[in-house]
Amino acid sequence: MDRLEGPPRLILVADLDCTLVDHDDPENNDLLRFNALWEAHYRHDSLLVYCTGRSFSSYMSLRKKRPLLTPDIAVTSVGSEIVYGGGESTVSDVVWTARLDYKWNRDIVVEETLKFPKLEPQPDKSQEEHKVSFFVGREDAVEIMKVLPGILEERGVDVKLVYSNGYAFDVLPRGAGKQGALTYLLDKLDIEGKQPSNTLVCGDSGNDAELFNISDVYGVMVSNSHEELLQWYEENAKDNPKIFHASERCGAGMIEAIQRFNLGPNVSPRDVMETENFHGESLNPAHEVVQFYLFYERWRCGEVEKSDKYLQNLKSLSSPLGIFVHPSGVEKPIHEWIDEMENLYGDGKEKKFRIWLDNVTSSHISSDTWLAKFVKHELSEGKVRSCSTKVLLSYKEEKQRLTWMHIHQSWLDESSSDDQEKWIF
Repeated sequence: MDRLEGPPRLILVADLDCTLVDHDDPENNDLLRFNALWEAHYRHDSLLVYCTGRSFSSYMSLRKKRPLLTPDIAVTSVGSEIVYGGGESTVSDVVWTARLDYKWNRDIVVEETLKFPKLEPQPDKSQEEHKVSFFVGREDAVEIMKVLPGILEERGVDVKLVYSNGYAFDVLPRGAGKQGALTYLLDKLDIEGKQPSNTLVCGDSGNDAELFNISDVYGVMVSNSHEELLQWYEENAKDNPKIFHASERCGAGMIEAIQRFNLGPNVSPRDVMETENFHGESLNPAHEVVQFYLFYERWRCGEVEKSDKYLQNLKSLSSPLGIFVHPSGVEKPIHEWIDEMENLYGDGKEKKFRIWLDNVTSSHISSDTWLAKFVKHELSEGKVRSCSTKVLLSYKEEKQRLTWMHIHQSWLDESSSDDQEKWIF
Protein backbone atom coordinates (compact mmCIF):
# COMPACT_ATOMS: atom_id res chain seq x y z
CA MET A 1 0.00 0.00 0.00
CA ASP A 2 3.07 2.22 0.17
CA ARG A 3 3.08 2.52 -3.62
CA LEU A 4 0.67 5.47 -3.46
CA GLU A 5 1.74 8.67 -1.76
CA GLY A 6 -1.83 9.78 -1.06
CA PRO A 7 -5.28 8.22 -0.57
CA PRO A 8 -6.34 5.82 -3.32
CA ARG A 9 -9.05 7.08 -5.65
CA LEU A 10 -10.57 3.60 -5.73
CA ILE A 11 -9.95 0.30 -4.00
CA LEU A 12 -11.35 -2.49 -6.13
CA VAL A 13 -11.72 -5.76 -4.23
CA ALA A 14 -12.40 -8.76 -6.44
CA ASP A 15 -13.00 -12.42 -5.79
CA LEU A 16 -11.23 -14.52 -8.43
CA ASP A 17 -13.05 -17.69 -9.48
CA CYS A 18 -16.29 -16.91 -11.32
CA THR A 19 -15.96 -13.20 -10.50
CA LEU A 20 -12.85 -11.78 -12.13
CA VAL A 21 -11.96 -15.09 -13.78
CA ASP A 22 -14.69 -16.60 -15.96
CA HIS A 23 -13.98 -20.31 -16.29
CA ASP A 24 -16.57 -20.51 -19.07
CA ASP A 25 -14.57 -18.02 -21.15
CA PRO A 26 -11.40 -19.78 -22.37
CA GLU A 27 -10.49 -16.69 -24.40
CA ASN A 28 -10.49 -14.52 -21.24
CA ASN A 29 -12.22 -11.75 -23.15
CA ASP A 30 -13.77 -9.91 -20.21
CA LEU A 31 -10.71 -10.40 -18.03
CA LEU A 32 -8.57 -8.80 -20.74
CA ARG A 33 -11.12 -5.98 -21.05
CA PHE A 34 -10.80 -5.33 -17.32
CA ASN A 35 -7.00 -5.51 -17.48
CA ALA A 36 -6.82 -2.83 -20.16
CA LEU A 37 -9.23 -0.56 -18.28
CA TRP A 38 -7.35 -0.91 -15.00
CA GLU A 39 -3.88 -0.31 -16.44
CA ALA A 40 -4.94 2.62 -18.62
CA HIS A 41 -7.00 4.49 -16.04
CA TYR A 42 -6.63 3.17 -12.48
CA ARG A 43 -3.25 1.62 -11.72
CA HIS A 44 -1.57 4.99 -11.14
CA ASP A 45 -3.80 6.13 -8.26
CA SER A 46 -5.91 3.16 -7.13
CA LEU A 47 -5.44 -0.20 -5.41
CA LEU A 48 -6.34 -3.62 -6.79
CA VAL A 49 -7.08 -6.27 -4.16
CA TYR A 50 -7.74 -9.94 -4.88
CA CYS A 51 -9.87 -11.56 -2.17
CA THR A 52 -10.14 -15.30 -2.76
CA GLY A 53 -10.94 -18.55 -1.05
CA ARG A 54 -7.91 -20.09 -2.75
CA SER A 55 -4.72 -20.64 -0.80
CA PHE A 56 -1.82 -18.44 -1.83
CA SER A 57 -0.13 -21.32 -3.67
CA SER A 58 -3.36 -22.11 -5.51
CA TYR A 59 -3.74 -18.44 -6.43
CA MET A 60 -0.19 -18.40 -7.81
CA SER A 61 -1.02 -21.49 -9.86
CA LEU A 62 -4.03 -19.67 -11.32
CA ARG A 63 -1.76 -16.78 -12.34
CA LYS A 64 0.10 -19.19 -14.61
CA LYS A 65 -3.11 -20.22 -16.35
CA ARG A 66 -4.97 -16.93 -16.69
CA PRO A 67 -3.91 -13.38 -17.64
CA LEU A 68 -4.27 -11.94 -14.14
CA LEU A 69 -2.79 -8.55 -13.34
CA THR A 70 -0.47 -8.22 -10.36
CA PRO A 71 -2.59 -6.91 -7.47
CA ASP A 72 -1.40 -4.53 -4.79
CA ILE A 73 -2.71 -6.94 -2.16
CA ALA A 74 -3.77 -10.60 -2.23
CA VAL A 75 -6.16 -11.74 0.50
CA THR A 76 -6.17 -15.52 0.28
CA SER A 77 -7.57 -18.57 2.08
CA VAL A 78 -10.94 -16.87 2.78
CA GLY A 79 -9.30 -13.93 4.53
CA SER A 80 -6.87 -15.91 6.68
CA GLU A 81 -3.77 -14.60 4.89
CA ILE A 82 -2.85 -11.12 3.64
CA VAL A 83 0.05 -10.70 1.23
CA TYR A 84 1.30 -7.41 -0.18
CA GLY A 85 2.40 -7.56 -3.79
CA GLY A 86 0.48 -10.59 -4.98
CA GLY A 87 3.04 -11.39 -7.68
CA GLU A 88 6.50 -12.95 -7.63
CA SER A 89 7.74 -10.50 -4.97
CA THR A 90 5.51 -10.58 -1.88
CA VAL A 91 5.46 -9.73 1.82
CA SER A 92 3.06 -11.38 4.27
CA ASP A 93 1.28 -9.33 6.93
CA VAL A 94 2.62 -10.92 10.12
CA VAL A 95 0.52 -8.64 12.34
CA TRP A 96 -2.65 -10.00 10.75
CA THR A 97 -1.40 -13.57 11.12
CA ALA A 98 -0.64 -13.01 14.81
CA ARG A 99 -4.15 -11.63 15.39
CA LEU A 100 -5.67 -14.83 14.06
CA ASP A 101 -3.87 -16.91 16.68
CA TYR A 102 -6.21 -15.58 19.37
CA LYS A 103 -8.42 -18.43 20.64
CA TRP A 104 -7.39 -20.63 17.71
CA ASN A 105 -6.03 -24.16 17.87
CA ARG A 106 -5.88 -26.00 14.58
CA ASP A 107 -5.28 -29.39 16.18
CA ILE A 108 -8.46 -29.11 18.24
CA VAL A 109 -10.45 -28.06 15.15
CA VAL A 110 -9.18 -31.10 13.23
CA GLU A 111 -9.89 -33.39 16.18
CA GLU A 112 -13.48 -32.23 16.64
CA THR A 113 -14.39 -32.09 12.95
CA LEU A 114 -13.29 -35.71 12.56
CA LYS A 115 -16.37 -36.57 14.61
CA PHE A 116 -18.60 -35.39 11.74
CA PRO A 117 -18.42 -38.12 9.06
CA LYS A 118 -20.28 -35.94 6.54
CA LEU A 119 -17.31 -33.54 6.46
CA GLU A 120 -14.92 -34.69 3.73
CA PRO A 121 -11.50 -33.01 4.10
CA GLN A 122 -10.36 -31.04 1.08
CA PRO A 123 -6.91 -31.86 -0.40
CA ASP A 124 -3.82 -30.82 1.55
CA LYS A 125 -3.14 -27.96 -0.87
CA SER A 126 -6.38 -26.31 0.30
CA GLN A 127 -5.51 -26.54 4.00
CA GLU A 128 -3.76 -23.67 5.79
CA GLU A 129 -2.59 -22.87 9.31
CA HIS A 130 -5.68 -20.73 9.89
CA LYS A 131 -8.12 -22.54 7.58
CA VAL A 132 -9.47 -26.08 7.83
CA SER A 133 -11.53 -26.94 4.76
CA PHE A 134 -14.06 -29.62 3.83
CA PHE A 135 -16.56 -30.68 1.20
CA VAL A 136 -20.13 -31.16 2.37
CA GLY A 137 -23.66 -30.90 0.98
CA ARG A 138 -25.86 -27.94 1.82
CA GLU A 139 -28.32 -29.67 4.17
CA ASP A 140 -25.57 -31.34 6.17
CA ALA A 141 -23.65 -28.07 6.32
CA VAL A 142 -26.63 -26.28 7.85
CA GLU A 143 -26.93 -28.88 10.61
CA ILE A 144 -23.21 -28.94 11.37
CA MET A 145 -23.05 -25.14 11.55
CA LYS A 146 -25.66 -25.22 14.31
CA VAL A 147 -23.55 -27.30 16.68
CA LEU A 148 -19.86 -27.12 15.75
CA PRO A 149 -19.14 -23.58 17.07
CA GLY A 150 -20.48 -24.49 20.51
CA ILE A 151 -18.44 -27.68 20.67
CA LEU A 152 -15.25 -25.80 19.80
CA GLU A 153 -16.06 -22.94 22.16
CA GLU A 154 -16.22 -25.41 25.06
CA ARG A 155 -12.62 -26.28 24.21
CA GLY A 156 -11.51 -22.66 24.09
CA VAL A 157 -11.56 -22.24 20.32
CA ASP A 158 -13.56 -19.39 18.76
CA VAL A 159 -14.34 -19.96 15.08
CA LYS A 160 -16.10 -18.57 12.05
CA LEU A 161 -17.77 -21.03 9.67
CA VAL A 162 -18.07 -20.13 5.99
CA TYR A 163 -20.10 -22.14 3.47
CA SER A 164 -20.02 -21.36 -0.24
CA ASN A 165 -20.64 -22.72 -3.73
CA GLY A 166 -22.91 -25.45 -2.40
CA TYR A 167 -19.99 -27.63 -1.31
CA ALA A 168 -17.11 -25.69 0.34
CA PHE A 169 -17.06 -25.58 4.15
CA ASP A 170 -14.29 -23.60 5.87
CA VAL A 171 -13.46 -23.36 9.56
CA LEU A 172 -11.55 -20.15 10.35
CA PRO A 173 -10.49 -18.16 13.41
CA ARG A 174 -13.29 -15.84 14.55
CA GLY A 175 -11.50 -12.72 13.31
CA ALA A 176 -10.74 -14.11 9.86
CA GLY A 177 -12.93 -14.10 6.76
CA LYS A 178 -13.01 -11.70 3.85
CA GLN A 179 -14.83 -9.02 5.83
CA GLY A 180 -12.34 -9.16 8.68
CA ALA A 181 -9.36 -8.92 6.34
CA LEU A 182 -10.74 -6.02 4.31
CA THR A 183 -11.83 -4.13 7.44
CA TYR A 184 -8.30 -4.54 8.79
CA LEU A 185 -6.81 -3.15 5.57
CA LEU A 186 -9.21 -0.19 5.48
CA ASP A 187 -8.39 0.59 9.12
CA LYS A 188 -4.67 0.56 8.28
CA LEU A 189 -5.24 3.04 5.47
CA ASP A 190 -7.33 5.24 7.75
CA ILE A 191 -4.55 5.32 10.38
CA GLU A 192 -2.07 6.30 7.65
CA GLY A 193 -4.35 9.11 6.47
CA LYS A 194 -5.05 7.30 3.20
CA GLN A 195 -8.75 6.58 3.42
CA PRO A 196 -9.93 5.75 -0.13
CA SER A 197 -12.40 7.93 -1.97
CA ASN A 198 -14.39 4.82 -2.91
CA THR A 199 -14.26 1.07 -2.38
CA LEU A 200 -15.94 -1.45 -4.69
CA VAL A 201 -16.28 -5.11 -3.67
CA CYS A 202 -17.10 -7.76 -6.29
CA GLY A 203 -18.19 -11.33 -5.67
CA ASP A 204 -20.27 -14.32 -6.73
CA SER A 205 -20.55 -16.78 -3.82
CA GLY A 206 -21.45 -17.20 -0.17
CA ASN A 207 -18.00 -16.42 1.17
CA ASP A 208 -18.24 -12.99 -0.50
CA ALA A 209 -21.48 -11.99 1.26
CA GLU A 210 -19.78 -10.55 4.33
CA LEU A 211 -17.80 -8.13 2.13
CA PHE A 212 -21.06 -6.34 1.38
CA ASN A 213 -21.65 -5.81 5.11
CA ILE A 214 -18.77 -3.35 5.38
CA SER A 215 -20.12 0.17 5.75
CA ASP A 216 -19.70 2.72 2.97
CA VAL A 217 -18.56 0.26 0.30
CA TYR A 218 -20.16 -0.27 -3.08
CA GLY A 219 -20.87 -3.86 -4.01
CA VAL A 220 -21.64 -5.86 -7.12
CA MET A 221 -22.81 -9.44 -7.42
CA VAL A 222 -21.96 -10.56 -10.94
CA SER A 223 -24.85 -12.00 -12.97
CA ASN A 224 -23.58 -15.57 -12.58
CA SER A 225 -23.60 -15.41 -8.76
CA HIS A 226 -24.43 -18.54 -6.76
CA GLU A 227 -27.82 -19.05 -5.16
CA GLU A 228 -26.57 -18.61 -1.59
CA LEU A 229 -25.32 -15.08 -2.37
CA LEU A 230 -28.52 -14.13 -4.19
CA GLN A 231 -30.54 -15.41 -1.25
CA TRP A 232 -28.42 -13.35 1.13
CA TYR A 233 -29.04 -10.31 -1.07
CA GLU A 234 -32.81 -10.81 -1.02
CA GLU A 235 -32.82 -11.17 2.75
CA ASN A 236 -30.32 -8.47 3.66
CA ALA A 237 -29.47 -5.96 0.94
CA LYS A 238 -32.09 -5.64 -1.81
CA ASP A 239 -33.02 -2.16 -0.56
CA ASN A 240 -29.41 -0.99 -0.32
CA PRO A 241 -28.72 1.31 -3.31
CA LYS A 242 -24.98 0.68 -2.98
CA ILE A 243 -25.30 -3.04 -3.74
CA PHE A 244 -26.69 -4.47 -6.95
CA HIS A 245 -26.92 -7.61 -9.03
CA ALA A 246 -25.19 -7.00 -12.36
CA SER A 247 -26.67 -8.04 -15.69
CA GLU A 248 -23.21 -9.04 -16.98
CA ARG A 249 -20.99 -11.97 -16.06
CA CYS A 250 -17.70 -11.82 -14.21
CA GLY A 251 -15.31 -9.07 -15.35
CA ALA A 252 -17.99 -7.46 -17.50
CA GLY A 253 -20.20 -7.19 -14.41
CA MET A 254 -17.38 -5.47 -12.55
CA ILE A 255 -17.01 -2.90 -15.32
CA GLU A 256 -20.79 -2.48 -15.26
CA ALA A 257 -20.56 -1.64 -11.54
CA ILE A 258 -17.89 1.01 -12.13
CA GLN A 259 -20.28 2.67 -14.56
CA ARG A 260 -23.38 2.28 -12.39
CA PHE A 261 -21.77 3.85 -9.34
CA ASN A 262 -19.90 6.50 -11.37
CA LEU A 263 -16.55 5.48 -9.88
CA GLY A 264 -14.42 6.60 -12.82
CA PRO A 265 -13.67 5.69 -16.45
CA ASN A 266 -15.73 2.65 -17.45
CA VAL A 267 -14.94 2.10 -21.14
CA SER A 268 -12.18 -0.42 -21.64
CA PRO A 269 -9.64 0.49 -24.31
CA ARG A 270 -10.44 -2.95 -25.76
CA ASP A 271 -13.95 -1.68 -26.51
CA VAL A 272 -12.62 1.25 -28.54
CA MET A 273 -11.79 0.38 -32.13
CA GLU A 274 -10.07 3.69 -32.86
CA THR A 275 -7.14 2.77 -35.06
CA GLU A 276 -5.86 6.03 -36.47
CA ASN A 277 -5.96 8.30 -33.43
CA PHE A 278 -5.56 5.96 -30.50
CA HIS A 279 -3.44 8.57 -28.72
CA GLY A 280 -6.60 10.48 -27.74
CA GLU A 281 -5.50 11.18 -24.16
CA SER A 282 -2.48 13.33 -24.95
CA LEU A 283 -0.90 13.37 -21.48
CA ASN A 284 -1.78 9.94 -20.15
CA PRO A 285 1.28 7.75 -20.76
CA ALA A 286 -0.47 4.66 -19.34
CA HIS A 287 -3.39 5.03 -21.75
CA GLU A 288 -0.93 5.68 -24.57
CA VAL A 289 1.03 2.44 -24.12
CA VAL A 290 -2.08 0.32 -23.53
CA GLN A 291 -3.69 1.59 -26.73
CA PHE A 292 -0.47 1.17 -28.71
CA TYR A 293 -0.17 -2.51 -27.82
CA LEU A 294 -3.86 -3.15 -28.41
CA PHE A 295 -3.46 -1.81 -31.93
CA TYR A 296 -0.41 -4.03 -32.39
CA GLU A 297 -2.43 -7.06 -31.23
CA ARG A 298 -5.24 -6.22 -33.65
CA TRP A 299 -2.77 -5.83 -36.51
CA ARG A 300 -1.22 -9.22 -35.77
CA CYS A 301 -4.70 -10.79 -35.59
CA GLY A 302 -5.91 -9.13 -38.80
CA GLU A 303 -8.68 -7.31 -36.94
CA VAL A 304 -7.95 -3.99 -38.65
CA GLU A 305 -7.62 -3.21 -42.33
CA LYS A 306 -4.20 -3.92 -43.81
CA SER A 307 -3.41 -0.39 -44.80
CA ASP A 308 -0.15 1.52 -44.99
CA LYS A 309 -1.88 4.52 -43.42
CA TYR A 310 -1.84 2.74 -40.04
CA LEU A 311 1.88 2.08 -40.23
CA GLN A 312 2.51 5.67 -41.26
CA ASN A 313 0.41 6.79 -38.31
CA LEU A 314 2.60 4.72 -35.98
CA LYS A 315 5.65 6.39 -37.46
CA SER A 316 4.12 9.80 -36.82
CA LEU A 317 3.83 8.85 -33.15
CA SER A 318 7.52 8.05 -32.84
CA SER A 319 10.68 10.02 -33.37
CA PRO A 320 12.62 9.30 -36.60
CA LEU A 321 15.67 9.02 -34.33
CA GLY A 322 13.90 6.76 -31.84
CA ILE A 323 15.53 3.41 -31.04
CA PHE A 324 13.93 0.12 -30.02
CA VAL A 325 16.16 -2.24 -28.04
CA HIS A 326 14.83 -5.75 -28.65
CA PRO A 327 14.95 -8.12 -25.63
CA SER A 328 17.58 -10.11 -27.55
CA GLY A 329 19.80 -7.01 -27.43
CA VAL A 330 19.37 -6.04 -31.09
CA GLU A 331 18.98 -2.28 -31.57
CA LYS A 332 17.28 -0.68 -34.57
CA PRO A 333 15.33 2.51 -35.28
CA ILE A 334 11.69 2.29 -34.22
CA HIS A 335 10.64 3.12 -37.79
CA GLU A 336 12.47 0.06 -39.13
CA TRP A 337 10.62 -2.18 -36.69
CA ILE A 338 7.34 -0.61 -37.82
CA ASP A 339 8.22 -1.45 -41.44
CA GLU A 340 8.68 -5.08 -40.41
CA MET A 341 5.15 -5.17 -38.99
CA GLU A 342 3.76 -5.33 -42.54
CA ASN A 343 4.99 -8.92 -42.90
CA LEU A 344 3.29 -9.96 -39.65
CA TYR A 345 -0.21 -8.79 -40.54
CA GLY A 346 -2.77 -11.43 -39.56
CA ASP A 347 -0.19 -14.04 -38.54
CA GLY A 348 -1.67 -14.34 -35.03
CA LYS A 349 -5.27 -14.89 -36.10
CA GLU A 350 -5.16 -18.68 -35.74
CA LYS A 351 -2.71 -18.62 -32.84
CA LYS A 352 -5.05 -16.93 -30.33
CA PHE A 353 -2.54 -14.09 -30.14
CA ARG A 354 -3.12 -11.72 -27.22
CA ILE A 355 -1.16 -8.99 -25.43
CA TRP A 356 -1.73 -7.51 -22.00
CA LEU A 357 0.30 -5.04 -19.98
CA ASP A 358 0.79 -5.31 -16.23
CA ASN A 359 1.98 -2.88 -13.56
CA VAL A 360 2.01 0.17 -15.84
CA THR A 361 3.64 3.11 -14.08
CA SER A 362 4.87 6.44 -15.40
CA SER A 363 7.12 9.11 -13.94
CA HIS A 364 7.41 12.72 -15.06
CA ILE A 365 11.18 13.04 -15.43
CA SER A 366 11.27 16.53 -16.97
CA SER A 367 8.85 19.25 -18.03
CA ASP A 368 7.90 17.45 -21.25
CA THR A 369 9.20 13.90 -20.79
CA TRP A 370 7.76 10.76 -19.18
CA LEU A 371 9.21 7.33 -18.51
CA ALA A 372 6.64 4.52 -18.66
CA LYS A 373 7.49 1.12 -17.19
CA PHE A 374 5.48 -2.08 -17.41
CA VAL A 375 5.56 -5.80 -18.02
CA LYS A 376 4.38 -6.88 -21.45
CA HIS A 377 2.88 -10.37 -21.76
CA GLU A 378 2.38 -11.93 -25.18
CA LEU A 379 0.32 -15.10 -25.67
CA SER A 380 0.65 -17.12 -28.85
CA GLU A 381 -0.32 -20.76 -29.43
CA GLY A 382 -0.82 -21.26 -25.71
CA LYS A 383 2.64 -20.04 -24.70
CA VAL A 384 3.19 -16.82 -22.75
CA ARG A 385 6.37 -14.78 -23.16
CA SER A 386 7.03 -11.81 -20.93
CA CYS A 387 9.41 -8.88 -20.95
CA SER A 388 10.15 -5.84 -18.85
CA THR A 389 9.56 -2.72 -20.93
CA LYS A 390 10.59 0.91 -20.59
CA VAL A 391 9.29 3.60 -22.94
CA LEU A 392 10.55 7.19 -23.06
CA LEU A 393 7.80 9.57 -24.19
CA SER A 394 8.08 13.26 -24.99
CA TYR A 395 5.27 15.78 -25.41
CA LYS A 396 5.55 17.69 -28.67
CA GLU A 397 3.69 20.98 -28.58
CA GLU A 398 3.34 21.16 -32.35
CA LYS A 399 1.74 17.69 -32.45
CA GLN A 400 -0.28 18.11 -29.24
CA ARG A 401 0.52 14.54 -28.27
CA LEU A 402 3.15 12.22 -26.86
CA THR A 403 5.96 11.00 -29.10
CA TRP A 404 7.76 7.69 -28.56
CA MET A 405 11.48 8.40 -28.22
CA HIS A 406 12.97 5.12 -27.00
CA ILE A 407 11.83 1.57 -26.17
CA HIS A 408 13.91 -0.93 -24.20
CA GLN A 409 12.85 -4.50 -23.42
CA SER A 410 14.40 -7.35 -21.39
CA TRP A 411 13.18 -10.94 -21.14
CA LEU A 412 11.53 -12.08 -17.89
CA ASP A 413 10.91 -15.49 -16.31
CA GLU A 414 13.21 -17.36 -18.68
CA SER A 415 11.14 -16.08 -21.59
CA SER A 416 12.54 -15.92 -25.08
CA SER A 417 11.13 -15.95 -28.57
CA ASP A 418 11.61 -18.99 -30.78
CA ASP A 419 11.40 -16.64 -33.73
CA GLN A 420 13.04 -13.32 -32.83
CA GLU A 421 11.72 -11.68 -35.99
CA LYS A 422 8.14 -12.15 -34.80
CA TRP A 423 8.71 -10.40 -31.48
CA ILE A 424 8.27 -6.73 -32.29
CA PHE A 425 7.63 -4.13 -29.61
